[in-house]
Amino acid sequence: MSKEINSGIPTDSEVILGILNNSENVLKRLYLAYFPMILQLVINNNGNTDDAKDIYQEAIIVLYNKVKTGDFELSSKLKTYIYSICRRLWLKRLTQMNRYGGDIKDFQEFLVVDDETEKNNERDIQFNKMGSALQQLGEPCKTIIEDFYINNKSMQEICEEFGYTNADNAKTQKYKCLQRLKKLFFQQK
Repeated sequence: MSKEINSGIPTDSEVILGILNNSENVLKRLYLAYFPMILQLVINNNGNTDDAKDIYQEAIIVLYNKVKTGDFELSSKLKTYIYSICRRLWLKRLTQMNRYGGDIKDFQEFLVVDDETEKNNERDIQFNKMGSALQQLGEPCKTIIEDFYINNKSMQEICEEFGYTNADNAKTQKYKCLQRLKKLFFQQK
């Protein structure tokens, strides 16, 4: 017996489970469910249907990637989460196109914007910058920093691994490496 495919708006948990299980049906339903809301947002704020499709696609990709990485925590309704992502993406695009000339016309029922999303986006940017700085750091500093902060190795273990005469010398080298890492981090835009 085949199950009848539910064609309505998926629940938040259906979407998350559907993404985790690579369900095309759930993604199709998700696309259909909230696109009219995003279309209205974009059209009311100097955009067109193609812009709305692009923004909505980007937002679904953001959601998909967050869920797949396993660190996704939904602290609002999924509809609100998607709306806030689309709103931020659209504002960013308008700013880039120099077409944003005033207040965005929000809808009262979607006015709640998840502050955690903004904090998470900022944290992701900082992590990416740190990862990039770490890649530029070079050896042996990259390995020393990773061993100490990520792999939780002691200074004695690092001393033995790199052949330093004592743990204090390894600690001095780690400090110099940290200073170089900070410099690389803050030089990035």
